[in-house]
This record gives sequence, structure tokens and C-alpha cells, in this order.
Amino acid sequence: MTRVLKKVQRRAPYVDGLLLNDVAAVLDDYTPTEHEVDEHAQHLRGHLMRLVHVAVVSKVAEQDGQVGDLIERGRSNGTEEVPTDHRRAVGHLRRMAWTLHAPPERLVAHQCLTETP
Repeated sequence: MTRVLKKVQRRAPYVDGLLLNDVAAVLDDYTPTEHEVDEHAQHLRGHLMRLVHVAVVSKVAEQDGQVGDLIERGRSNGTEEVPTDHRRAVGHLRRMAWTLHAPPERLVAHQCLTETP
């Protein structure tokens, strides 16, 4: 049991294709419609919270100031309400997507995440 527990504790979650697809969908030339904004916001918020959690639990922010900054931006962007104005809502989505752009790479470098299997 001890051996299995150690393996589970060392296991790094992976960067899944959904995160990359959701970021690409928002940063692409295509502008999400008013009906798509909330769905995209939910997806991006989920990714942000997951990465913030991984970074905090692994204590990478203590070793890497850049990750600490990304955690703060992720928390801030992830808790903000989506604006009701469509243009501002799309801007909010794109800020969240840009915030998501760097953390996976930094967390993979610190072996907190693995790339897509």
C-alpha cells in the first residue's frame, strides 16, 4: 500500500487537449457569440482554478516568481464576473485565455504537470 500511495502522490496531472482547445477557441480570429460567452467563461474558469490549485499544492510559486504572478492573475480573472456588454465580455474571455497560456508550460517545467499523454 505504501508503494502505491507514493506513486499516486508523485503522479502529475497532465495538460489535456481540452484546455488547449478552449484557449484556442477564444484567442482565434473567431469572436464568440453572446450565447457562447458564458460557456467559454465556465470552461476557462475551470481550467484556471485547476492550474491555480496545482501550483499552490505543489508550492511552485515559492520557487518561481513568474508562477506566483500567474496564480494571482488566474485567481483574479477566474473570480471576476463576466461583463454583460458583449465586447467587454469577449475581452474578459481573452484575458482569461492569455492568463492560461503560460502556466501549463511553467508547471510542466517544474514537473507539476505532464504534457498530454
